[in-house]
Amino acid sequence: MANRKKAELACRSVLAKRERLCHTPSPLANTSESVQCRPLEVQVGDKGIERAIKHLKRKMAAEGILRELKRRRHYMKPSIKKRKKMSEAARRRRKRLKTDEIPRTMG
Repeated sequence: MANRKKAELACRSVLAKRERLCHTPSPLANTSESVQCRPLEVQVGDKGIERAIKHLKRKMAAEGILRELKRRRHYMKPSIKKRKKMSEAARRRRKRLKTDEIPRTMG
């Protein structure tokens, strides 16, 4: 039962991410409804299994499944999450300032 709840939470987070990216309303009006995840399918054609695996990896990366798995692999305390979020924002800010300083002579 606990595994099912974890799976439902994972599916909800993926659905929420899709909703944010696509700007489409969620099909689930009530959170108590059961969540059905649509499985990723890849057709293995005459081009071989290697090509199909590559295509599956690409689909998983696009859905954000791999990033979600890496994020959920270890528990992160809320204070560390906040610190990491702030350091990432500072890094992006520094990067943006660095690119703004470079004179654009091309064009």
